[in-house]
Amino acid sequence: MLPSLTGMLEKRACMWVVATLLVVPALWVAGMTDARAATERVLEYVLGAGDVIRVTVFQNPDLTLETRVSENGSITYPLVGNVDVGGKTSELAERAISEKLKTGGFVKDPQVSVLVLQIRGNQVAVLGQVNRPGRYPLETANSRMSDILALAGGLASTGADTVIFTGVRDHRTIRREIDLASMFLDGRVADDIPLQGGDVLYVHRAPSFYIYGEVQRPGVYRLEREMNLMQALATGGGLTAKGTQHGVRVHRRSADGKQEVLEPRLDDPLQPDDVVYVKESFF
Repeated sequence: MLPSLTGMLEKRACMWVVATLLVVPALWVAGMTDARAATERVLEYVLGAGDVIRVTVFQNPDLTLETRVSENGSITYPLVGNVDVGGKTSELAERAISEKLKTGGFVKDPQVSVLVLQIRGNQVAVLGQVNRPGRYPLETANSRMSDILALAGGLASTGADTVIFTGVRDHRTIRREIDLASMFLDGRVADDIPLQGGDVLYVHRAPSFYIYGEVQRPGVYRLEREMNLMQALATGGGLTAKGTQHGVRVHRRSADGKQEVLEPRLDDPLQPDDVVYVKESFF
């Protein structure tokens, strides 16, 4: 009896291992499929004003239509008139047209297909100091500023850390200056605003300062955040053998446009467009 019982236990153990090897990969594949499906749902394009679409109905060639989405987000479709498709994915637009055809008694069981031919609406303009300025489509319903900046190749080396956003919300023009560095470093995720068609992002040139005189590398340099005079001198390669820290002057334009000549300390911060001049030492 013992050998028989032992054999049964070994057989059940082997069956459990085989079942585990079959079930676990199946669950993993199912999980991957669900995740992929969720990603595809998020990435569905949302129709907007100016888009050109083709509408077809299975076995009803007379109902084939190529048209442009109007400014108010609608199209004029045969038999049913106006259909609101703006702000909808192709699947939702298909349902809207199908429902009107069915409720109107024109087609008993319509199978509608909507294909996007040209993406003209739902575009955002990215201008200024980015690596690839241009117009970019909002490929998802929840595209945010960081997504579009990434499509534009990110900020250029000459670009400022601040993005100027302009758009229309609730029929009112709004404008915001968004500090990208603070948005990521301080976790201000609310500043990563969702975008809509017609929005404009502009990146201005980064602030700079000028340095000349007895420094190793005179020229124009990017003014980093909270940069002080000592850091500016280091950016210029430091003083030459003839230069002296006591002979440093900063030429700065005041708010009223007048030129001021300052004698700053080494830890004093610089301002955009400051001109740093290092005098020659006479000793």
